[in-house]
This record gives sequence, structure tokens and C-alpha cells, in this order.
Amino acid sequence: MGGIILVFGFLKYFPGLSPAEHMVETVSRMLSLGLAPDRLTMDVFATVECLIGLSLITNIGLRIAIYPMTLWAIGILLPLALMPAELFSGPDHMPTLEGQYVLKDLILLAATMVIADTTVHRTQRKHGASGRWT
Repeated sequence: MGGIILVFGFLKYFPGLSPAEHMVETVSRMLSLGLAPDRLTMDVFATVECLIGLSLITNIGLRIAIYPMTLWAIGILLPLALMPAELFSGPDHMPTLEGQYVLKDLILLAATMVIADTTVHRTQRKHGASGRWT
């Protein structure tokens, strides 16, 4: 799971490689009224995804990774609200390639949240409510 998120995040560092580039830039322009530079937006989004992926791979900092995951979740859901016509303009409103990308991200987000929740609860059971080993 972490590897998939890391690779898709890493692709965003290179212009033209990520299938989500247009979508990320479009949403950023809408929200910032065109004031946020496209490259900066892509680099921030790439960094968030890479940090989440590395956290899942190494199992380090998952409690902290929940915060960037929140930003990631917002980033995933915004295109559904702001550009649904572009995401589902296929025959009979089937998802386009970008729509499929968002649906893939939703599945990754759900799986990542389950992994993070399981890990956090496992740590809480080991340490108990007081933070000491039980």
C-alpha cells in the first residue's frame, strides 16, 4: 500500500508523468484563484503522498501521518466536488481516466486509514491508557 502511494506521489515531482497533474493543477487554480504556482502545488502534493507512503512502508510515524492523510483526503475529494463533469464524462457518465484515478485514490485512502487505525490501536493496547506497557 505504501509503495503504491509513494510511487504515485514520486511521479508528481516530474512534469508530465503523473496522470493526476491536470486535475491537481485545476483544483489548485480554482481554490487559490490562480495565485498558487502550479509547480509548488504539485511539489507539496507529491511530498505529502511520499511522506504517507514512506510512513506506511517503514511503519514509522503513522500517528503523525494521520495529519497529512487528512490533507490528502481533502485533495482526493475536492475534484469530485469541483470538477465532476470532467471526471465522469465518459459514455453513460462512466469515469474518465482522471475519474478512475480519483476512484483508485479513494480505495487507497480507505485502505490506508484502516492500516493507520489498526496500527494506532495496536500501540494503544500495548501501552494501555497510561502509556505504559500492560
